[in-house]
Amino acid sequence: MQNKQKQLQELFTAMSAKGIFNGAFLAADKGEIVFEGAYGLADRETGRSLTVHSVFELASVSKTFTAMGILILAEQGKLSLSDSVEQWIPDFSYRGITVKHLLRHTSGLPDYTPLFIKDWDRSKIATNWDVLEYFNVHQPPLQFQPGENWEYTNTGYVLLALLIEKISGLSFADYMSETLFKPLGMHSTRIHNRRLSGNVPADFAFGYVYSFETHSYHLPDEQPATDFVVYLDGIQGDGTVNATLHDLLLWDQALYTEKLVSKKTLDEAFTSGKLPDNKPYSYGYGWIIEQKEHLGKVVSHSGGWPGYSTNLARYTDHGKTTIYLSNTDRQPDIQQQIINEAENILFGLPHSVPDVPAELKSVKIDKTVYTLYRGVYKMDMGLDLSVTTGPEQDQLFIQLSGQPQYEILPLSETRFFVRELQIEIEFAAKKPGKPADELTLYQYGEHRGVRAK
Repeated sequence: MQNKQKQLQELFTAMSAKGIFNGAFLAADKGEIVFEGAYGLADRETGRSLTVHSVFELASVSKTFTAMGILILAEQGKLSLSDSVEQWIPDFSYRGITVKHLLRHTSGLPDYTPLFIKDWDRSKIATNWDVLEYFNVHQPPLQFQPGENWEYTNTGYVLLALLIEKISGLSFADYMSETLFKPLGMHSTRIHNRRLSGNVPADFAFGYVYSFETHSYHLPDEQPATDFVVYLDGIQGDGTVNATLHDLLLWDQALYTEKLVSKKTLDEAFTSGKLPDNKPYSYGYGWIIEQKEHLGKVVSHSGGWPGYSTNLARYTDHGKTTIYLSNTDRQPDIQQQIINEAENILFGLPHSVPDVPAELKSVKIDKTVYTLYRGVYKMDMGLDLSVTTGPEQDQLFIQLSGQPQYEILPLSETRFFVRELQIEIEFAAKKPGKPADELTLYQYGEHRGVRAK
């Protein structure tokens, strides 16, 4: 164990020294801490350092808690996972969407985030009830009929939080505190909307985004491309759990017991779903479910939001855990590279320090390929992404419906990045040398787009 501790320390010290990692990390074996460390600053204005007790926003790792809140109500007989949303929210405009559809991301509801970035009155901070009203009034079309497909969407977990409030009679924050956090001894954990409330938790890790223009970090509130963190700050269920490394380890260990729900319910939560054609998808109830060589079953969730990259991974066949909390926003795939190497160390597998650049740099390519990428792509988030070239055909631009236009720069002939944002785009064609048929947008997860014209 001492050797693993040393190797993990070397990994994160090296990543910190390169400016790649600013955050806290913990690895555990059967609940015993193998390694924990904190690197960098929690508050760049005051120079306050991060500690292993710093409080981070968890982004989508929060969904693991929201799902458990629903499962507790189900075990108490207060709702059924087969209940439709309209049974509890009668004015809900969509019919036939069940609680289980929301839990498993099979509802077909588009993600509210890009819709609100396009349409919301930015002088107001939106809440869950605003999301419900938006869908009832604007009725954006479903991406598919409920249960017919799988597509990750934050909207479902906003609705789950509303259901918890409706059924429990408590605010979502109070319900989660009384039902989960306090019983498990997670004393530093809360549902917290920092900008809406105006309160900053003790030892809070402020999240920062990197500007390629100034080559420095800033609060996302101050950047036009990420200031949606302000007016979307009142929304709960899909995010806004604030927690520490140690509290998340308590959460992990509780899931090996029946403190909250029965083993039968836990087993169901940690089982991948299947579509009507029997095709499986890697999601249970609030958890990503994977089977990995050498690691066995991995029950995990990651999170991404301007300023934060998070991941909680439970290697349930071996009783091991990794918890990754970063409060700086860099290239989308670096987090996973670091976690992969930490996994290898924890499992005694060959490992190395990832050779990743401190900053993305464009490469020279044959720019005649740019014309193959021009067009409009229908994104799985329910919006159109336009790809255009400049007057001389030597520049490539993207623009999502209702958002600014950004130039994308080449990492290779098929993969590009936005200098101002943590976004990467990868184009794919069914036939070499032909126009791209689809693209993948990497920003706080993966979003697929199919060429429409």
